[in-house]
Amino acid sequence: MPELPLLVVMIVALALAFDYINGFHDTANAIATVVSTRVLTPRAAILMAAVLNFIGAIHSTTVARTIAAGLVNPVHATQVVILAAILGAIVWNLITWRWGIPSSSSHALIGGLCGAAAIHGGLGAIQWQGLTDKVLLPLIGSPIAGFALGFLIMGVLFAALRNANPGRVGGAFRHLQLLSAASVAFTHGQNDAQKSMGIITMALIAHGMLSAPTVPTWVIVACATAMALGTSAGGYRIIRTMGHRIIRLEPVHGFAAETSAATVIFAASHFGMPLSTTHVVAGSIFGVGASKRLSAVRWGVAQSMVVAWVLTIPAAALTAALAYGAMVAAGMR
Repeated sequence: MPELPLLVVMIVALALAFDYINGFHDTANAIATVVSTRVLTPRAAILMAAVLNFIGAIHSTTVARTIAAGLVNPVHATQVVILAAILGAIVWNLITWRWGIPSSSSHALIGGLCGAAAIHGGLGAIQWQGLTDKVLLPLIGSPIAGFALGFLIMGVLFAALRNANPGRVGGAFRHLQLLSAASVAFTHGQNDAQKSMGIITMALIAHGMLSAPTVPTWVIVACATAMALGTSAGGYRIIRTMGHRIIRLEPVHGFAAETSAATVIFAASHFGMPLSTTHVVAGSIFGVGASKRLSAVRWGVAQSMVVAWVLTIPAAALTAALAYGAMVAAGMR
């Protein structure tokens, strides 16, 4: 790791803290269903998720490049802007974690980045095409895709297993759910850990230490490690929401939801979209529940989650804008 100036060190430290918080905030994405169906104990599931989050995080840097250069005009991506963006995201993440609301760490970071950049350089500082194509459209489309795929897969499984022995089906899907949960953990690391990689890379570009959004190896390893450590801490409040309060899950339902979510997240990562794994997993669980019957889903929980999703980007943007204003008033430039 090269020698870094103080402000960049602060950005790196806070970005890694964000990755850690993201890990325990979003642990539920990978393991809520496998815990709620009692396929694994919470301790074993969290350990599995931590290891696979690390492996997924070092797998590619496509999403990191989107964050580093695809959302904010590089002229306005100053170190103070980046620092304020991380602070806005962390504050919102901690608020939603405290209340057990499965909001999006990804969109908190993006909202913070856009809010700080806009207060610094006006709305023209935001690359609206990139924001629309890579963030806003997936924000709407990803939970819908998860819902549709979960509904479809569960419907196919219902038809195929209609006359099967329930005991054998449950036993088979307890084993299959290990694979599907592992896939979600891997794709979560592949997508979510890259946000902090992108933020650190942006800071290095702003300081003139990089000329292109190529993520250094030390950044990849540091962010992957922070994500894995955060995951190992667990997020039990959100695990309860995702795994118990939406629908009552059996192993076959968990398998269908996790397979749907992993498929959507993997595809988004391939195209460099900083997706919300929370949105996708929740959408997939809703789809699986709705395929059983609409009344099986606790739609009141869904409503509170959607409100949190809608508020995340503007709330984090406002928090980051306030943080930027405070830092500028204190003489930071």
